[in-house]
Amino acid sequence: MSDVAFMRHAIRLARYAESVGEVPVGAILVKDDVVIGEGWNRPIVDNDPTAHAEIMAIRQAGEAVSNYRLLDTTLYVTLEPCLMCVGAIIHARVGRVVFGTADPKRGAIVSALQLSELQFLNHQVPWSSGVLSGECSQLLTNFFKQRR
Repeated sequence: MSDVAFMRHAIRLARYAESVGEVPVGAILVKDDVVIGEGWNRPIVDNDPTAHAEIMAIRQAGEAVSNYRLLDTTLYVTLEPCLMCVGAIIHARVGRVVFGTADPKRGAIVSALQLSELQFLNHQVPWSSGVLSGECSQLLTNFFKQRR
């Protein structure tokens, strides 16, 4: 499958997050073209500040492969990961990250911080962005317009 097809899956999860009152962010973790973990934002529902879409997908994937190392995987997420999520991505040894839209205020890959560029980290994660960025961005824009 293509990056676009996998991002569409993440967008469906983001829409679900929105339907339960969460910020619309969705994520999936893929290995060998098979989804091994998926998540959507759920900090409000779970009363858990760590329950970001990426963390939920990583947790599910670790259980699916019975390993905390998620080598040779790709994480698809609708929004650029934050500092906490980038830390988890690095510790899990995710092979690649694809995100839909940048997060200028909190993004920790290329926006507010560039953690993927820091040489002291023990794992460097290749990344790409812009896959269905318009759709990913519009979900967030609409959500926050309705909140204000």
